Amino acid sequence: MIQQAVETDEAASAGVTAEQVAEYLAAHPDFFDAHVGLLEKLYVPHQRGTTVSLVERQTSLLRERNQKLHGHLAELIEIARHNDIQFEKTKRMVLSLLEAQTLDDVAIAIEESLCQDFYGDDARLILFSDAPFDVNSLRILSRSDCSLVQPLVETSMPSCGQLSEPMNRFLFQENATRIQSAAVVPLVKGETLGLLAIGSFDPDYFQSSQGTLFLSYVGEVLSRIVMHILESPRR
Repeated sequence: MIQQAVETDEAASAGVTAEQVAEYLAAHPDFFDAHVGLLEKLYVPHQRGTTVSLVERQTSLLRERNQKLHGHLAELIEIARHNDIQFEKTKRMVLSLLEAQTLDDVAIAIEESLCQDFYGDDARLILFSDAPFDVNSLRILSRSDCSLVQPLVETSMPSCGQLSEPMNRFLFQENATRIQSAAVVPLVKGETLGLLAIGSFDPDYFQSSQGTLFLSYVGEVLSRIVMHILESPRR
């Protein structure tokens, strides 16, 4: 007995740390299979101030982790569902544009898609050209008349957010006072062909921090279709 007490004192003086105990248990996850009796004595403080057994605490942690994973999975499913809807809307818009024979057809397809499927409140298509065109549904302006929106043109990338009052008036004309946020997409095919402007009455609908992948795609498709029509023999 004396020898055992001496050995116990020596072990205590050796300074076994909590970290060493934790490392040992981590390396031997089946430790409590051989020491079941310890589970009846071990208690871990609960976050509400009560105490629970180690097994109960482990079960609680696993349940919390499962809930977090379930929530993350639900988010991924919702994102996938949203992307499917966006894809279907985009497909309808592209098919409508592919069927367009004239610039007026293009303008009408854009307005119907962006204002109905994508819930924009106004959509304007502006093309840059010094040559006359017989069109009714869009504006044809010379580049010299578009200096006010030159910063939007020079980016060659979609811009989202709240525009200055002069830009709003230039792009949305009679509807300018109602437009609170907008997305502006340069149409680029070798050179800048024009601008697509989408306006919303909601000041938070278009924000400078939002992604522009969809808008860039629309701009690329629209640029190619407009260029194809411009290069086709006039009827």
